[in-house]
Amino acid sequence: QVQLVESGGGLVQAGGSLRLSCAASGTRFSINVMGWHRQAPGKQRELVADITSRGNTEYAEAVKGRFTISRDNAKNTVYLQMNSLKPEDTAVYYCYARLNRDYWGQGTQVTVSA
Repeated sequence: QVQLVESGGGLVQAGGSLRLSCAASGTRFSINVMGWHRQAPGKQRELVADITSRGNTEYAEAVKGRFTISRDNAKNTVYLQMNSLKPEDTAVYYCYARLNRDYWGQGTQVTVSA
């Protein structure tokens, strides 16, 4: 059973930075896509960024130029470096990994104060 463990969330002032990490375990197979979604109160879950095993990336328009996704394939770990954070980035951030299906982490809270 694939498990994803996230870390790195917290409270930060606007303009600050946070780095999220997500480590996948329980699989011997290569993970094609890893990434992050987020869900703010009263809103639908949305894609933040994802990255393929070859390093191809995709970002939501709202985070382009501020967030950077990366991964360590040997460790099955994905990272999200978040800079210039805004209050509207406040949400629960969920890591996911795509193998035969999508697996999700438990979520980590990111709160950006004005």
